[in-house]
Amino acid sequence: MNIALVILHADPARGGAERYTVDLAAALLRRGHEVSLLASSFASPIPSVTCVTIESPGLTRAGRYRSFLAALDAHLTSMSYDVVHAMLPVNRCDVYHPHAGMAAAAARKWNVALNPRRGAMARTERTLLTGDHPPITIALSQYVKRSILEHYPLPDERLATLFNAVDLSKFDPTTPAVIRERAEESDRGGWEQALLIANDFDRKGVKYAIAALAQMKDGPLELAVVGRPNPSAYKRQAHSLGVGNHVSFIPAVADPAYLYNSSAFFVLPTKHDPCSLVVLEALAMGLPVISTVFNGATEIMTDGVHGYVLNDPTDVDALADAMRKLLDPDRRRAMRDACLELRPKLSYEHHLDELMNIYHRAVAAHRK
Repeated sequence: MNIALVILHADPARGGAERYTVDLAAALLRRGHEVSLLASSFASPIPSVTCVTIESPGLTRAGRYRSFLAALDAHLTSMSYDVVHAMLPVNRCDVYHPHAGMAAAAARKWNVALNPRRGAMARTERTLLTGDHPPITIALSQYVKRSILEHYPLPDERLATLFNAVDLSKFDPTTPAVIRERAEESDRGGWEQALLIANDFDRKGVKYAIAALAQMKDGPLELAVVGRPNPSAYKRQAHSLGVGNHVSFIPAVADPAYLYNSSAFFVLPTKHDPCSLVVLEALAMGLPVISTVFNGATEIMTDGVHGYVLNDPTDVDALADAMRKLLDPDRRRAMRDACLELRPKLSYEHHLDELMNIYHRAVAAHRK
């Protein structure tokens, strides 16, 4: 197949949809498909993938988004693809894959007057999904599927559920290098590290994780927060709560595998996450996870077996209690074994098989 993947920024360090799209381009190429990556910017070239820059000039984010849509339309008019797979709202595509959740839901929740691009995305999505021939829309989880149907009564043939997946060759805790690194990191003077990876510190609950850590300031736990945002406000919070020396902030990285190696467990008290890829990576690496019912990725977890699934991301007491429980090495060891048993369900190859079925459905729809 000749496949076009559409993303605003092809930069894996941004996490989520961006890293997924770059990884997907490489995976589809390995399966023998012809792949073009259409984006306004690229962090680096991807070998053998056709990288097409979609120009998006403008003085504002909303203006650049509108420019991107216009330039994308022009490109798609001049080129022919079997499948156009878009990760954000666009004017035309065969497969729509909203990694951040529905734009309509975000527009309802936030004041779009303060974020014109969010409003523009919601309007574009509405036009795309309410037309005579809407694309197949992919839900990353049942959590997302409920949101899609709340806003758009799509028929079954226009809707698919595709759980996120992990490259198990990259996130493999049994490799000799990982085992050596774990051994080196195990000697922390009795202290353990909790890991949190996010590129939206507010939505992903960083302040709640710091507040929970403060309830354990005398306990042997440190928190490593990895992500792109400016951490100044969160550093001030940590210092004000007396745990400034126990919280470290690390800039976003394109390949976070080494971060999981050196951590005891993963924490993400998110307010909303369609299907957090970092949670699935942590599970694949054998890390128990603490997250919330507002994260579609927790649908693969059993509370108390693979970690803890909290009902309220703002419940700092419950979060601190879960973190405290995971300081027990015997409990972590049992949970680690349970997490590793999930690896076959997280297989990228299984994910690609399901995605190819969706692509074939999209091609068949063209012929009707």
